[in-house]
Amino acid sequence: MRLTKKAAALAMASCMALSLTACGGGSSTETTAASEAAGESTEAAGTEAAEETGEVANKDKPLVWFNRQPSNSSTGELDMAALSYNDNTYYVGFDANQGAELQGTMVRDYIEANIDTIDRNGDGVIGYVLAIGDIGHNDSIARTRGVRSALGTGVEANGEIDSAPVGTNTDGTSTIVQDGTIDVNGTTYTIRELASQEMKNSAGATWDAATAGNAINTWSASFGDSIDVVVSNNDGMGMSMFNAWAKDNGVPTFGYDANSDAVAAIAEGYGGTISQHADVQAYLTLRVLRNALDGVDIDTGIGTADEAGNVLTDDVYVYREDERSYYALNVAVTADNYQDFMDSTVTYAPVSNQLDAAEHPEKAVWLDIYNAADNFLSSTYQPLLQKYDDLLNLKVDYIGGDGQTEANIVNRLGNPSQYDAFAINMVKTDNAASYTALLNQ
Repeated sequence: MRLTKKAAALAMASCMALSLTACGGGSSTETTAASEAAGESTEAAGTEAAEETGEVANKDKPLVWFNRQPSNSSTGELDMAALSYNDNTYYVGFDANQGAELQGTMVRDYIEANIDTIDRNGDGVIGYVLAIGDIGHNDSIARTRGVRSALGTGVEANGEIDSAPVGTNTDGTSTIVQDGTIDVNGTTYTIRELASQEMKNSAGATWDAATAGNAINTWSASFGDSIDVVVSNNDGMGMSMFNAWAKDNGVPTFGYDANSDAVAAIAEGYGGTISQHADVQAYLTLRVLRNALDGVDIDTGIGTADEAGNVLTDDVYVYREDERSYYALNVAVTADNYQDFMDSTVTYAPVSNQLDAAEHPEKAVWLDIYNAADNFLSSTYQPLLQKYDDLLNLKVDYIGGDGQTEANIVNRLGNPSQYDAFAINMVKTDNAASYTALLNQ
């Protein structure tokens, strides 16, 4: 009977291991060598078999991390092992520092423009409260720093503005922040971070809107007359605080994400938000996979027009090769321009052209969202992805997590082999290995 290459390799490796074990005299070095030889033979045989059938090993399939960049949640250092997992691995997000600076500047500009009315109790102190999303998330850290930097309330720690929550700081004695000042029309006002906390619920989910709503109720009951501005790391928490208290009390609230409900609320007193160009991000998330699956230059349909005319200009995104990361650029959304952002689920026109199915046949993609209840990802990002997947001829399975554990997501990827590519949104930025370990099997 003729043995296949795979069977022959396995048989040879097995005989080698058995011959050493049977005689009982094989050294540990010899046994290890035999085991390694068996493993190498099996791997080689598997590779040959994959080549013969045209199948791609899961570990070699295109992978995009999105929205949560693999990184150390304590230091912010990028996890380059995850970002370069294979030749077709990339990250898609947005320029967090540029967006954070925009948010802080937006808040400061609003204070200056409304200085005659913003100090509600007339004490000369412009007091703000801050909802922090996740103290270990790079985007959350950047936004906290951006606000504190623009308002002059930041204090350096290890060469960076401290992004830790202050708890309560109504007397201005916190060592985490300091009082800032702003001069308008010859008068100097104090700017003070009255309170801030991580919005984490009892089950462990961060960026939690309900927790933010409870927090503003607690703060307002204690020192509500001192609160002149509400700032949030995202619109989900911001809108919860706005609806729970700030709207009825005429206190401007500033968020991030340009969710449709937040943009609409600008007409009702919501101070402003930041669009992270979710339309561009969602496109990039799937376009990078499409290009890798097609075996074309990764820049196709991004910086270089594809045959359908899809192309992005460099004023809406940037690619950093050393980080293997695509970042969408941010836009401030205020009372001056909010009507242009009323529907956050409209695809970006320059990249909304249908690809030819004959040239770009349908491929299967597994995509997860860390928390099905996340306002931005569920109400803005996923609807955009669902429009782009049709345009790019991708059949995407969308998996919603619980926002608390990676296991809730990973355990639902029972058969990676049925997919051609993967798009992963982690619960915690440290946990990329939970996913790559699964793909390595």
